[in-house]
Amino acid sequence: MPRVIANTQDGAATLEETVEAVAQGFDPQDETSLLDAAASLERLGNNRNFLGDLLIAQLREGYRDTQAAAYGPQVIVLSAPSGGSFLRANIWPGEGESCFRTSGAGSFDYGTAHDHNFDFLTVGYFGPGYRSEYFEIDYCEIAGWRGERAALRFVESSTLHEGRLLHYRAHRDVHAQYPPETTSVSLNLMHMHAGQGWYDQYGFDLQRHRVTGVLNPGASETFLRCAVALGEDEALDLAQQFGRHHPSGRMRLACFEARAARMADDNHRDALWREAEAAGNLMVAQEARQQRAALEP
Repeated sequence: MPRVIANTQDGAATLEETVEAVAQGFDPQDETSLLDAAASLERLGNNRNFLGDLLIAQLREGYRDTQAAAYGPQVIVLSAPSGGSFLRANIWPGEGESCFRTSGAGSFDYGTAHDHNFDFLTVGYFGPGYRSEYFEIDYCEIAGWRGERAALRFVESSTLHEGRLLHYRAHRDVHAQYPPETTSVSLNLMHMHAGQGWYDQYGFDLQRHRVTGVLNPGASETFLRCAVALGEDEALDLAQQFGRHHPSGRMRLACFEARAARMADDNHRDALWREAEAAGNLMVAQEARQQRAALEP
């Protein structure tokens, strides 16, 4: 499960002070850097007024005089990326909230077991906190095709209560989150690196201990699919090349899927997926077998 970091800070910090303190980011592989960043996040969590004041300012003045911006149904970005990290706040509605009843659990990723392709620190800021079932995986043992057996090791069930400080470790910690008893808020310090988008993040079926799929499709795959759909010869040539040689299995699969979507009959699709089976990537080969099975009468 995520590493629990002991509380060490009695004082509070403003958002501006915290942004300055973490401007150089944090290195999750460096213990000193990690603990310094955790201390900064804890001090921000000890400031019981900053987020409410910020939200009121947002409502009154829009984005003119604040650093925050919102995206998605529950996330508020508190700082711009700097030094490979940024701050955000997450709002977790309880089952009794109207937004939960209207939108459903899936809108807030409740019940979706997943790992992360990045490290981050989190602290419970307000409310009883979301509940999680925690597992660990050996990322290198997973190829990533749908239905692949995953050796999920259950660790514990616990709650992100106010003041609890955790380090979620990339490609190791898996959790399924469940709604808190009442609306809660967590603060996160997110770590970023240049190649992060090419590392897959997986969803898991906890009952069957299986991979349900890749959760972080990238813009490059979307561009590739659009280019192939438009039918340019150069795009088709690139998709054929990437399908066999791109270092990302996810991109290879997107290339074969884009090419298959253009084909008029199942015989041609079957031949293409046979090609994919022999393309030298285990995840692509397994997905290709499933595609060929679906073509059978």
